[in-house]
Amino acid sequence: MHATLPAMPQGIHYILKSGVDQGELSGRLAGMLDRAEGKMLANGMALLVKLGFGFLASEGISDSKAEKAKAFFEENFVMTDPNAEGGRRYYQGRFLIRTRKPADHMNVWIRFCPDPDALYWQTPAGLRFNPAAIVDSQALSEEEAEAIEHDPDRCDLIIRFRDTKAILGLVQRPDADVVQLLLENLVQITGNFGHMFKFGAIGKSAQMILTD
Repeated sequence: MHATLPAMPQGIHYILKSGVDQGELSGRLAGMLDRAEGKMLANGMALLVKLGFGFLASEGISDSKAEKAKAFFEENFVMTDPNAEGGRRYYQGRFLIRTRKPADHMNVWIRFCPDPDALYWQTPAGLRFNPAAIVDSQALSEEEAEAIEHDPDRCDLIIRFRDTKAILGLVQRPDADVVQLLLENLVQITGNFGHMFKFGAIGKSAQMILTD
């Protein structure tokens, strides 16, 4: 189990990193995140998650980029299921990232493939993949986050950090070990742990693409 856990925070780190590195965000925004508290951090994280996954799954203009994007999506989000229409379905994990301090107002709700019908669209050139539909991430109020956290139909895993500084510290520690974070009391994880391992696998795939 210990060997699998370290991948989880890298899922957060490398996805955020890809959102910053793709050039759509200026260094000014990245600097703001370093000083962010509460709502600003939540909104920044939600935006970076969207941009990060959009970048990773974007087909781009080169054949090699298109192949990598297709492989990333197929490996991480397409699941064979003989009971599903067409024999396949999509991974639809739902994660809530919060802090233990309600006054932080730091809540981000991440949903993978929330609308499978939006994953592909018809174009004059044929059916094309829509990278913007791979993830939906939203900053939430404390009231909204509380409602989602206690509704198993809306959330699979809750990742609760000690405070906003612990989140920013994680981004600066890409090799952090989750067991170490747990022992340091910087993070608590509750819910379906199967989704944690899946999130770790997605993070590892993101890391491989970004460091290739």
